[in-house]
Amino acid sequence: MSLFSKILEKLGFKQPEATPTTQTAAAAPAGAAPAAPKAITVVDVMSKLEGLAAANPQKLNWKVSIVDLLKLLGIDSSFAARKELAVELGCPADKMGDSAQMNMWLHKTVLQKLADNGGNIPKELLS
Repeated sequence: MSLFSKILEKLGFKQPEATPTTQTAAAAPAGAAPAAPKAITVVDVMSKLEGLAAANPQKLNWKVSIVDLLKLLGIDSSFAARKELAVELGCPADKMGDSAQMNMWLHKTVLQKLADNGGNIPKELLS
């Protein structure tokens, strides 16, 4: 399981069921219209994270720190794990060489990807 998948799982995102493309293509008649896209279910990420933060004895600033966000979710926040997540999410090479820049990029990207998957992330945390 990828690290980002673990983040999604911890926050209650439902993973779409994998459907083999060969069966789908074989089952659809030639010229048939593609299936309608499924609506994205909104996940109340803010409530979940605020609840976890309130119950956590540490003061974790998950709104600005990828380390604190991962700690809050009970996911490995080590440099190696963050680097693996950065590679998984396509961090630009120039940011990979500077851990501070990588962390800032990673935090923003994780929040954006949560929003892209139906998470209610406020705009001020995405900019």
